[in-house]
Amino acid sequence: MSKSFTLIARNAKVRELISNIDRIVDSNGSVLLTGETGVGKEIFAEYIHRTSNRANKPFVKLSLSAMPAELLESELFGHDKGAYTSAVGEKKGLFEIADTGSIFLDDIDDVPLKIQTKLLRVLESREIQRVGGTKTINIDVRLITASKINLKELVEKGIFRSDLFYRINVVPFDIPPLRERRDDIEPLIEYFIKHFDSQREISISGEALKAFINYSWPGNVRELKNHIQRILLFINEEIKLSDLPAEIRSENPIDYIMKACNNCYLDGEMNFDQIIKCLEHNLVEQALAKEEGNQSRAAKKLGLSLSTFRDKLKKYNINTHK
Repeated sequence: MSKSFTLIARNAKVRELISNIDRIVDSNGSVLLTGETGVGKEIFAEYIHRTSNRANKPFVKLSLSAMPAELLESELFGHDKGAYTSAVGEKKGLFEIADTGSIFLDDIDDVPLKIQTKLLRVLESREIQRVGGTKTINIDVRLITASKINLKELVEKGIFRSDLFYRINVVPFDIPPLRERRDDIEPLIEYFIKHFDSQREISISGEALKAFINYSWPGNVRELKNHIQRILLFINEEIKLSDLPAEIRSENPIDYIMKACNNCYLDGEMNFDQIIKCLEHNLVEQALAKEEGNQSRAAKKLGLSLSTFRDKLKKYNINTHK
């Protein structure tokens, strides 16, 4: 699988992101991937491994949010016989299994402080000690972590160790949400159609595609993937507008803006000016998308002069070539 592993990307920002990733894939530096839930952090992590010089070695992944805290230490570092009442034999941990390869820890923001301390020790010493064990085991593992929130905020709140943050944040990459990379929606749809139904030639109508592109995608790529998988079960040769879920067919523009700015309202540390900037950004971006890139019509819809509208496009670095 090695160097042939590819990512679906037509968007300029994402293509630049992939280009930057390609420059560091063969290094041993720890990578931190950030982005909203569903943007594809696991796919990017696999891309890093599969295109690196560790491609033919183990790739081990674990979602930390799905693992009970009391089992996490044993899962990561293993245990020796007798470490627990139920430990009737020895068990290798995921770090040991991933030796010479890569380990991907998703939702690193959910890891308990106790495990953070042990994880830091492993990264500093490049060795592990199983629970209940007395000997150390050397490991050679490339660490890739992912977080759905800004870890710096957790560091400031004292719930994430600053020394661990700097250890895992050697090479950071932020993956943009799908609403900011709308030019990727069409190729992603084509990819998911082939992935889920390679036996049939399925097309998508212009109306349906436009609805997909205009939708806000709060669940990001994962939501798009799930919708395509479900739609394919009920259609014959073409995905029509009527085949789409109601929320995609007729999303209200105000609903779109509120969803797109959801983080503004949930994040209690954002001030009024920051919230207004986020709303303004999304209003401009939505107007441009609704008018299919026509800046004059989009400016008129918002009651702005064309020069003011273009100033805002520049201010928010909005892609005008979608």
